[in-house]
Amino acid sequence: MDNAITEYQRWKQQGESLRIQARQAMEARFRDLLTEAARISQEYQADFGAALKPPPPITAFRFKAAPGKVSKKAAPGKAAPAKSSAPAATPQNPAIAGLEKKLAQTKAKLDALKAAGKATRNIEDRIYEIEDALRLAR
Repeated sequence: MDNAITEYQRWKQQGESLRIQARQAMEARFRDLLTEAARISQEYQADFGAALKPPPPITAFRFKAAPGKVSKKAAPGKAAPAKSSAPAATPQNPAIAGLEKKLAQTKAKLDALKAAGKATRNIEDRIYEIEDALRLAR
């Protein structure tokens, strides 16, 4: 009986060390694959100008390129657009464009809530936050 217990303990120890090795190998492979996917996504965006979309079942670990890195590189053979005295219809910075879009949507929600006679404090606070973020972005 003593022999069975020591054998079991040795087997359990070997299993635990194998489990640790497998865990480390899987974590390393996951990091490698995720890093490679991020690199390919960056390369695709730089070459083709569009974000590479993951397959539908993937909802996590989406790579987002840092803002401003793509716009540094001008297209070869094209001159920079001449600036006119009138302000541009759309801002050059995509972050500002996104914030302005959110602001417009939130203001529309505010108008709808006011027309319905409902509480508007939360929406007004959100508008203030978006306007503040816009001021900081500019």
